[in-house]
Amino acid sequence: MYSDNFKVFSGSSNPKLAERICKELNVPLGKVKLSRFKSGEIYCLYEESMRNCDVFLVQTFSHPINEHFMELLVMMDAAKRASARTINLVVPYYGYSRQERKAAPREPITAKLVADLMNAAGADRVITIDLHAPAIQGFFDIPVDHLTGLDLLSAHIKKKNLENLIVVSPDAGGVTRTENLANVLGAPIAMMFKKRYAHNEAVVTHVIGDVEGKTPVIIEDLIDTGTTIVNVVESLKERGANDAYILATHPVFSGPALQRLDHPNIKEVVITDSIAIPEDHSARFTVLSVAPLLSRAISIIKNGGSISSLFKYGGV
Repeated sequence: MYSDNFKVFSGSSNPKLAERICKELNVPLGKVKLSRFKSGEIYCLYEESMRNCDVFLVQTFSHPINEHFMELLVMMDAAKRASARTINLVVPYYGYSRQERKAAPREPITAKLVADLMNAAGADRVITIDLHAPAIQGFFDIPVDHLTGLDLLSAHIKKKNLENLIVVSPDAGGVTRTENLANVLGAPIAMMFKKRYAHNEAVVTHVIGDVEGKTPVIIEDLIDTGTTIVNVVESLKERGANDAYILATHPVFSGPALQRLDHPNIKEVVITDSIAIPEDHSARFTVLSVAPLLSRAISIIKNGGSISSLFKYGGV
């Protein structure tokens, strides 16, 4: 797919994913110098021309999210001033997506603010995966290609040929995602109800569905601290369920989440490389790459075609 008017550059958040994307596309990863002044300010210098090029910037919003977001804005500004023809953002994990509405008086809608800043900085397109709230697409005034990791995650579970499965939604907000996976696996659904006392603090209060003697498959768009997942797993175990399989697209993994999820009642945690995690993780974790999905999306955008062709079980 190599051409002189098409270039991919990586921010500092997940360079290995950017390398995998370029390998899939058979293009070299663009050369860019990213550094910090002693004051902490970000410096960006592209070490090759991008005049009249379609530029793709790969940057996921992992910790430290504010640092990585500002770095992306600086990269966009440098690309715009270097006369790039289009600036396309490959943002596998869109941070601040859990702040997509006002849940209390005097709160911000930070997901909209982030979109506004990207628009203002000169983005022509955004490619992302499994937004926490699909309506965030409407916060942009530019095309947003919203991909899903469902096919990747479900294919991994289907290969195991597990019996007596039940797909579990950890909360009411994840029911659509759970239904989609249940349809793929041909399994029944259970749903948890929880009470949230503070950010990242929730307690399961009710379980709807018969889980006794069944193998739960719990699906989430992201896992942050892991506290909710562990609470769900322990509640299912108390009701006679087998050890659980956990599926999630985005391993945000704040604090001791990796250690917390290395739980005796969790059989496997299946995640993607949308966010880089330490390589010395427990064997309980399986990391699937979204590079083929993102590279195919980039190829379609560059050469023409339908993004919906990437969704075996329906887009989002």
